[in-house]
Amino acid sequence: MSLPAYTEYKDSGVEWLGDVPEHWPILGAKNVFYERNTKASKGDEQLTASQKYGVIPQKMFADLEGVKVMQVILGHDILKRAEIDDFVISMRSFQGGLEYCGYSGSVSSAYVPIYSKMPIESFFYKYLFKSIEFIKALQLTSNLVRDGQALRYSNLTLLRLPVPPLPEQTTIARFLDHETTKIDALITEQQRLIELLKEKRQAVISHAVTKGLDPNAPMKDSGVEWLGDVPEHWDLKKIFHSFASIGSGTTPKSDEEKWYSDDGVPWVTTGELRENTIFNTTKHVTHAAVLSHSALKLHPAGSLVMAMYGATIGRLGILGVDAVTNQACCVLSGGKNLDIKYVYYWLHVFKETIISLYSTGGGQPNINQENVTSLRVSAPDVPEQTTIARFLDQQTAKIDELISHAHQGIDLLKERRSALISAAVTGKIDVRGWQMPQKNLVEKVQ
Repeated sequence: MSLPAYTEYKDSGVEWLGDVPEHWPILGAKNVFYERNTKASKGDEQLTASQKYGVIPQKMFADLEGVKVMQVILGHDILKRAEIDDFVISMRSFQGGLEYCGYSGSVSSAYVPIYSKMPIESFFYKYLFKSIEFIKALQLTSNLVRDGQALRYSNLTLLRLPVPPLPEQTTIARFLDHETTKIDALITEQQRLIELLKEKRQAVISHAVTKGLDPNAPMKDSGVEWLGDVPEHWDLKKIFHSFASIGSGTTPKSDEEKWYSDDGVPWVTTGELRENTIFNTTKHVTHAAVLSHSALKLHPAGSLVMAMYGATIGRLGILGVDAVTNQACCVLSGGKNLDIKYVYYWLHVFKETIISLYSTGGGQPNINQENVTSLRVSAPDVPEQTTIARFLDQQTAKIDELISHAHQGIDLLKERRSALISAAVTGKIDVRGWQMPQKNLVEKVQ
């Protein structure tokens, strides 16, 4: 879309705005928006401010996000009243701008509701307050690096804002509603494509490590309920008997500098396991640490690493270099009758099943090395395993490339969306002649 610039501009005198249309007034924010200092009433619906949805009822936010939200039962007298078309300065405004309030109700005392006494198009300022330029300007009003510091109304009053004629504000807001809706729809399509590609990727892996590559191979009952049928010539191979080495690691005391070095031995933690090949690690331990800690066994490149604890449980990685690990990792190396890469794909497919069957603990489930080594992997002989693993390397690489292209597409669409908003609300493009397409007008009437 190519839109014209305005014919005449002036220096706004505001760095983040730059030149603006000649007829746009630039006013101090304190002359446009005022702080609402009204206490909430006991019966007011409690609202929450979020960068994703704006200011909405807490119950609605909980439903949208699938989380529980604590409501204020006692001490509601400290809550503030917010009205429809207010904006709210929240604890995260320095990251994502001011939030538009589409509901009346009460908000936290940590929030700052603001309102305008002059006639404005709220949605114009909704876009302005979310523009990159405005957010950067807001950030410059305070040193937010220090803990405990928050944006207040006084920060906003340090800024000056564009105040286009009201009809122009309305046109800009409607234009951006229309264009961002189209862009958002394209982003949603790309996100759905990514999910479909991920599903296809998982299906390809699952079929290969449970049915093999020969569609005509006769099948048999594996004898394991969650495995189902497998090719007749496959066996169940226990991990304990299938690897020359099964080990873990430990964590040297972090307050002893002699155990850590920038150029020492790579030390793998579960946070670095992301179904990837690991060539670099965040931390390294010294050779002295390896010699002094018997649990710090050096595992060879090509070893398979699995996370056993907490939020990262079940994550996998393959060592691209010789490395040691922390105690939350289980490491398999020196495959005898199991190909490392084949087992990597097999564990990837059955990750959730393994966790549900063997993990202990509540919110942070754990499995142990015994659980891993007791697993019986359904597999053909090693040459066929290797063939399956190579096939999956090729197929997943193709799918991963498509997923990467889709992510790049989303990034470009988001950049385009952001640039369009910034250009419109700062007057770099003239949309006064824009009219909503007839189809959309009909839809709005219906």
